[in-house]
Amino acid sequence: MNPTVPCQDRPAVLRKLRWAIGSFICALVLSGITAFPLWSEMDWIAAIRGLEGVSPADAGSGLDCWILTVRDGLRDSYTRHPWLAYGTDWLAFAHLVIAVFFLGAFIDPVRNVWILQAGIIACAMVIPLALIGGAVRQIPLGWRLIDCLFGVLGAIPLIYSLRLAKSLERSSAFPSRSQT
Repeated sequence: MNPTVPCQDRPAVLRKLRWAIGSFICALVLSGITAFPLWSEMDWIAAIRGLEGVSPADAGSGLDCWILTVRDGLRDSYTRHPWLAYGTDWLAFAHLVIAVFFLGAFIDPVRNVWILQAGIIACAMVIPLALIGGAVRQIPLGWRLIDCLFGVLGAIPLIYSLRLAKSLERSSAFPSRSQT
């Protein structure tokens, strides 16, 4: 149950709501930006883990094997077919565009509550895509579960924001006795 927000608490609720939505926007932008330089990021991760010059078959752990497999796959694909990277550029761009839509909810969360609802639905849709699509693409189960976690973690600030936006909406539509 969400009680009506008293008039004096509305600014505090709006601050919390905007912090949650702003965090979500930042996460979208960060994940978008990091989708541009995948090959160099995988080289960097491999170097940090001391895996330069190591083949996936010689990796010491399952994680290292997966990092090297992805790095080598990107290297091979982008060298022979550089246009494939254009697909991940569009993935990155899509994250940035989606973040722009959430600015509407950041500015006026009551009027744009539908953006929060659509975001929650999108977060839920991550789970079947990761589990089914990941299996089809032979992504290890652990990595598919990590992808599912992005959907779950993304939904948390959105559900919280939706709850706060609904409480603001109720307080606007039905003023308390102290507001009249």
